[in-house]
Amino acid sequence: MRIGALEAGGTKMVCAVGNEQGEILKREVFPTGTPDDTMPPMLAFFEQEKIEALGIGCFGPIDPNKESKTYGYITSTPKLAWQNYNIVGAFAERLHCPIGFDTDVNAAALGEAAFGITKGLKNSIYMTIGTGIGVGVYSEGRLLHGMMHPEAGHILIKRHPEDSYKGCCPFHGDCLEGLAGGPSLEKRWGKAGALLTEEPKVWEIEAYYIAQACVNYSMILSPERIVLGGGVMKQPVLLPLIREKFTELMAGYIRTQELADMESYIVGASLHDNQGAMGCIQLALEALKN
Repeated sequence: MRIGALEAGGTKMVCAVGNEQGEILKREVFPTGTPDDTMPPMLAFFEQEKIEALGIGCFGPIDPNKESKTYGYITSTPKLAWQNYNIVGAFAERLHCPIGFDTDVNAAALGEAAFGITKGLKNSIYMTIGTGIGVGVYSEGRLLHGMMHPEAGHILIKRHPEDSYKGCCPFHGDCLEGLAGGPSLEKRWGKAGALLTEEPKVWEIEAYYIAQACVNYSMILSPERIVLGGGVMKQPVLLPLIREKFTELMAGYIRTQELADMESYIVGASLHDNQGAMGCIQLALEALKN
Protein backbone atom coordinates (compact mmCIF):
# COMPACT_ATOMS: atom_id res chain seq x y z
CA MET A 1 0.00 0.00 0.00
CA ARG A 2 1.31 3.45 -0.94
CA ILE A 3 0.20 6.23 1.39
CA GLY A 4 0.83 9.94 0.88
CA ALA A 5 1.87 12.27 3.70
CA LEU A 6 2.07 16.05 3.58
CA GLU A 7 3.62 18.05 6.41
CA ALA A 8 2.49 21.52 5.41
CA GLY A 9 4.73 23.90 7.32
CA GLY A 10 5.16 27.63 7.35
CA THR A 11 8.57 27.52 5.68
CA LYS A 12 8.60 24.16 3.89
CA MET A 13 6.25 21.48 2.63
CA VAL A 14 7.44 17.91 3.19
CA CYS A 15 5.81 15.49 0.76
CA ALA A 16 6.36 11.82 1.51
CA VAL A 17 5.17 8.38 0.51
CA GLY A 18 5.04 5.59 3.05
CA ASN A 19 3.34 2.34 3.90
CA GLU A 20 0.93 1.17 6.58
CA GLN A 21 3.82 0.36 8.95
CA GLY A 22 4.75 4.05 8.97
CA GLU A 23 7.93 3.53 6.93
CA ILE A 24 8.90 6.51 4.78
CA LEU A 25 9.72 5.27 1.27
CA LYS A 26 10.23 8.57 -0.54
CA ARG A 27 10.41 12.23 0.44
CA GLU A 28 10.61 15.55 -1.35
CA VAL A 29 10.66 19.06 0.13
CA PHE A 30 9.22 22.22 -1.43
CA PRO A 31 9.55 25.76 -0.03
CA THR A 32 6.30 27.28 1.20
CA GLY A 33 5.50 30.10 -1.18
CA THR A 34 2.03 31.13 -2.32
CA PRO A 35 -0.54 28.47 -3.21
CA ASP A 36 0.03 29.25 -6.90
CA ASP A 37 3.75 28.53 -6.47
CA THR A 38 3.59 25.63 -4.04
CA MET A 39 0.57 23.54 -4.93
CA PRO A 40 1.40 22.50 -8.54
CA PRO A 41 4.64 20.61 -7.72
CA MET A 42 3.03 18.92 -4.71
CA LEU A 43 0.00 17.84 -6.72
CA ALA A 44 2.32 16.49 -9.42
CA PHE A 45 4.40 14.62 -6.84
CA PHE A 46 1.44 12.76 -5.35
CA GLU A 47 -0.20 12.11 -8.74
CA GLN A 48 3.00 10.52 -9.98
CA GLU A 49 3.27 8.31 -6.89
CA LYS A 50 -0.24 6.88 -7.38
CA ILE A 51 -1.10 6.97 -3.70
CA GLU A 52 -4.22 5.28 -2.25
CA ALA A 53 -4.85 7.92 0.44
CA LEU A 54 -3.31 11.17 1.67
CA GLY A 55 -2.81 12.57 5.16
CA ILE A 56 -2.25 16.31 5.59
CA GLY A 57 -0.83 17.82 8.78
CA CYS A 58 -1.06 21.56 8.22
CA PHE A 59 0.05 24.81 9.78
CA GLY A 60 -2.93 26.63 11.19
CA PRO A 61 -5.34 27.74 12.23
CA ILE A 62 -7.37 25.29 10.14
CA ASP A 63 -10.95 24.02 10.07
CA PRO A 64 -10.95 20.26 10.87
CA ASN A 65 -14.72 20.01 11.41
CA LYS A 66 -16.19 17.81 8.69
CA GLU A 67 -19.66 19.31 9.30
CA SER A 68 -18.40 22.82 8.57
CA LYS A 69 -18.73 24.64 5.24
CA THR A 70 -15.03 25.47 5.46
CA TYR A 71 -13.79 21.97 6.39
CA GLY A 72 -10.33 21.46 4.92
CA TYR A 73 -9.52 25.17 4.80
CA ILE A 74 -6.54 27.02 6.21
CA THR A 75 -8.35 29.87 7.95
CA SER A 76 -6.92 32.88 9.80
CA THR A 77 -3.22 32.18 9.29
CA PRO A 78 -0.72 35.07 9.37
CA LYS A 79 0.44 33.73 5.97
CA LEU A 80 -1.88 36.00 4.02
CA ALA A 81 -1.65 34.13 0.70
CA TRP A 82 -2.98 30.99 2.41
CA GLN A 83 -5.85 32.59 4.32
CA ASN A 84 -9.17 30.87 3.58
CA TYR A 85 -7.47 28.41 1.24
CA ASN A 86 -9.19 25.06 0.65
CA ILE A 87 -6.13 22.83 0.76
CA VAL A 88 -8.07 19.58 1.18
CA GLY A 89 -10.36 20.48 -1.72
CA ALA A 90 -7.42 21.21 -4.00
CA PHE A 91 -5.91 17.77 -3.40
CA ALA A 92 -9.27 15.95 -3.52
CA GLU A 93 -10.06 17.46 -6.92
CA ARG A 94 -6.86 16.12 -8.43
CA LEU A 95 -6.11 12.92 -6.51
CA HIS A 96 -9.60 11.39 -6.08
CA CYS A 97 -8.60 9.51 -2.92
CA PRO A 98 -9.50 9.63 0.80
CA ILE A 99 -7.80 12.52 2.63
CA GLY A 100 -7.16 12.87 6.37
CA PHE A 101 -6.66 16.40 7.66
CA ASP A 102 -5.45 17.93 10.92
CA THR A 103 -2.89 20.36 12.31
CA ASP A 104 0.80 19.67 11.86
CA VAL A 105 1.31 19.27 15.60
CA ASN A 106 -1.72 16.99 16.01
CA ALA A 107 -0.20 14.87 13.25
CA ALA A 108 3.06 14.70 15.21
CA ALA A 109 1.14 13.67 18.34
CA LEU A 110 -0.58 10.95 16.30
CA GLY A 111 2.74 9.79 14.84
CA GLU A 112 4.15 9.24 18.32
CA ALA A 113 0.92 7.53 19.43
CA ALA A 114 0.78 5.20 16.44
CA PHE A 115 4.48 4.42 15.97
CA GLY A 116 6.54 6.07 18.69
CA ILE A 117 7.11 6.71 22.37
CA THR A 118 3.44 7.11 23.33
CA LYS A 119 2.24 3.97 21.53
CA GLY A 120 -0.07 2.01 23.80
CA LEU A 121 -1.11 5.06 25.83
CA LYS A 122 -4.62 6.49 25.52
CA ASN A 123 -3.69 10.01 26.64
CA SER A 124 -0.60 11.96 25.63
CA ILE A 125 0.47 15.31 24.26
CA TYR A 126 3.15 16.39 21.81
CA MET A 127 4.55 19.88 22.21
CA THR A 128 6.78 21.42 19.58
CA ILE A 129 8.99 24.38 20.53
CA GLY A 130 10.53 26.02 17.49
CA THR A 131 9.70 29.07 15.40
CA GLY A 132 6.28 28.75 17.02
CA ILE A 133 4.89 26.63 19.83
CA GLY A 134 2.15 24.12 19.17
CA VAL A 135 0.57 21.28 21.11
CA GLY A 136 -1.10 18.19 19.72
CA VAL A 137 -3.44 16.40 22.12
CA TYR A 138 -4.23 12.68 21.97
CA SER A 139 -7.09 12.07 24.38
CA GLU A 140 -8.87 8.77 25.10
CA GLY A 141 -7.35 7.24 21.97
CA ARG A 142 -8.16 10.03 19.52
CA LEU A 143 -6.99 13.50 18.55
CA LEU A 144 -8.70 16.25 20.49
CA HIS A 145 -10.94 18.75 18.72
CA GLY A 146 -13.63 21.07 19.97
CA MET A 147 -14.77 24.26 18.28
CA MET A 148 -11.55 23.85 16.24
CA HIS A 149 -8.28 22.37 17.53
CA PRO A 150 -5.99 23.07 20.50
CA GLU A 151 -3.99 26.31 20.29
CA ALA A 152 -2.08 25.60 23.47
CA GLY A 153 1.04 27.48 22.37
CA HIS A 154 -0.82 30.69 23.18
CA ILE A 155 -1.74 30.04 26.80
CA LEU A 156 -1.08 32.89 29.21
CA ILE A 157 1.67 32.12 31.71
CA LYS A 158 3.44 33.69 34.67
CA ARG A 159 6.55 35.69 33.83
CA HIS A 160 9.94 34.60 35.17
CA PRO A 161 10.97 37.06 37.91
CA GLU A 162 14.25 37.87 36.11
CA ASP A 163 12.76 38.26 32.63
CA SER A 164 11.92 41.76 31.43
CA TYR A 165 11.45 40.83 27.75
CA LYS A 166 8.03 42.01 26.52
CA GLY A 167 7.32 38.96 24.34
CA CYS A 168 7.01 38.71 20.57
CA CYS A 169 3.60 37.19 19.85
CA PRO A 170 1.83 39.65 17.49
CA PHE A 171 -1.51 38.77 19.12
CA HIS A 172 -0.73 38.42 22.83
CA GLY A 173 2.81 39.66 23.41
CA ASP A 174 3.86 37.59 26.42
CA CYS A 175 1.92 34.36 25.92
CA LEU A 176 3.87 31.08 25.96
CA GLU A 177 4.88 31.37 22.29
CA GLY A 178 5.76 35.03 22.75
CA LEU A 179 8.10 34.26 25.64
CA ALA A 180 9.50 30.81 24.81
CA GLY A 181 9.32 30.30 21.03
CA GLY A 182 12.56 30.30 19.03
CA PRO A 183 12.30 33.94 17.91
CA SER A 184 11.96 35.12 21.51
CA LEU A 185 15.39 33.68 22.32
CA GLU A 186 17.10 35.75 19.63
CA LYS A 187 15.11 38.90 20.36
CA ARG A 188 15.67 38.65 24.12
CA TRP A 189 19.37 37.70 24.08
CA GLY A 190 20.57 39.08 20.73
CA LYS A 191 21.67 35.68 19.42
CA ALA A 192 20.02 32.58 17.96
CA GLY A 193 19.43 29.77 20.44
CA ALA A 194 22.12 27.62 18.81
CA LEU A 195 24.70 30.25 19.84
CA LEU A 196 23.55 30.42 23.46
CA THR A 197 24.45 26.89 24.54
CA GLU A 198 26.92 28.05 27.20
CA GLU A 199 24.55 30.60 28.78
CA PRO A 200 22.82 28.91 31.75
CA LYS A 201 20.43 31.79 32.48
CA VAL A 202 18.97 31.47 28.96
CA TRP A 203 17.95 27.88 29.53
CA GLU A 204 16.83 28.38 33.13
CA ILE A 205 14.27 30.95 31.91
CA GLU A 206 13.29 28.85 28.90
CA ALA A 207 12.82 25.76 31.07
CA TYR A 208 10.67 27.75 33.50
CA TYR A 209 8.21 28.69 30.77
CA ILE A 210 8.05 25.23 29.17
CA ALA A 211 7.73 23.51 32.56
CA GLN A 212 4.98 25.92 33.56
CA ALA A 213 3.10 25.01 30.39
CA CYS A 214 3.59 21.30 31.08
CA VAL A 215 2.15 21.74 34.58
CA ASN A 216 -0.90 23.48 33.11
CA TYR A 217 -1.39 20.75 30.49
CA SER A 218 -1.00 18.05 33.15
CA MET A 219 -3.63 19.70 35.34
CA ILE A 220 -6.16 20.15 32.51
CA LEU A 221 -5.54 17.25 30.10
CA SER A 222 -4.11 14.61 32.46
CA PRO A 223 -1.74 13.07 29.89
CA GLU A 224 0.10 9.87 30.66
CA ARG A 225 3.18 11.22 28.88
CA ILE A 226 4.36 14.58 27.50
CA VAL A 227 6.60 14.56 24.43
CA LEU A 228 8.72 17.63 23.66
CA GLY A 229 10.06 18.24 20.15
CA GLY A 230 11.08 21.06 17.83
CA GLY A 231 14.31 22.92 17.19
CA VAL A 232 14.62 24.56 20.60
CA MET A 233 14.56 21.13 22.25
CA LYS A 234 17.83 20.23 20.50
CA GLN A 235 19.62 21.88 23.48
CA PRO A 236 20.77 18.90 25.61
CA VAL A 237 20.55 20.83 28.89
CA LEU A 238 16.90 21.75 28.43
CA LEU A 239 15.04 18.48 29.06
CA PRO A 240 16.57 17.81 32.52
CA LEU A 241 15.94 21.44 33.51
CA ILE A 242 12.28 21.22 32.43
CA ARG A 243 11.76 18.08 34.51
CA GLU A 244 13.36 19.76 37.52
CA LYS A 245 11.26 22.93 37.15
CA PHE A 246 8.10 20.89 36.55
CA THR A 247 8.58 19.02 39.83
CA GLU A 248 9.23 22.29 41.64
CA LEU A 249 6.15 24.00 40.18
CA MET A 250 3.86 21.00 40.67
CA ALA A 251 4.85 21.15 44.36
CA GLY A 252 3.63 17.61 45.07
CA TYR A 253 0.00 18.43 44.27
CA ILE A 254 -0.52 15.52 41.84
CA ARG A 255 0.96 12.20 42.96
CA THR A 256 0.67 9.46 40.38
CA GLN A 257 2.81 6.60 39.16
CA GLU A 258 3.58 8.59 36.00
CA LEU A 259 4.84 11.66 37.85
CA ALA A 260 6.97 9.49 40.12
CA ASP A 261 9.22 8.80 37.11
CA MET A 262 9.89 12.15 35.45
CA GLU A 263 12.33 10.67 32.93
CA SER A 264 9.47 8.63 31.55
CA TYR A 265 6.81 11.32 31.92
CA ILE A 266 8.43 14.28 30.12
CA VAL A 267 10.41 12.89 27.21
CA GLY A 268 11.96 13.90 23.90
CA ALA A 269 10.52 13.00 20.52
CA SER A 270 11.36 9.45 19.44
CA LEU A 271 10.96 9.20 15.66
CA HIS A 272 14.02 11.11 14.38
CA ASP A 273 11.95 14.11 13.23
CA ASN A 274 9.66 11.82 11.20
CA GLN A 275 6.78 11.96 13.70
CA GLY A 276 4.86 14.49 11.58
CA ALA A 277 5.08 12.50 8.35
CA MET A 278 4.32 9.24 10.17
CA GLY A 279 1.31 10.87 11.79
CA CYS A 280 0.13 12.01 8.37
CA ILE A 281 0.36 8.40 7.20
CA GLN A 282 -1.86 7.41 10.12
CA LEU A 283 -4.32 10.21 9.25
CA ALA A 284 -4.48 8.82 5.71
CA LEU A 285 -5.00 5.25 6.94
CA GLU A 286 -7.85 6.39 9.17
CA ALA A 287 -9.43 8.29 6.26
CA LEU A 288 -9.13 5.17 4.11
CA LYS A 289 -10.76 3.04 6.80
CA ASN A 290 -13.64 5.49 7.26
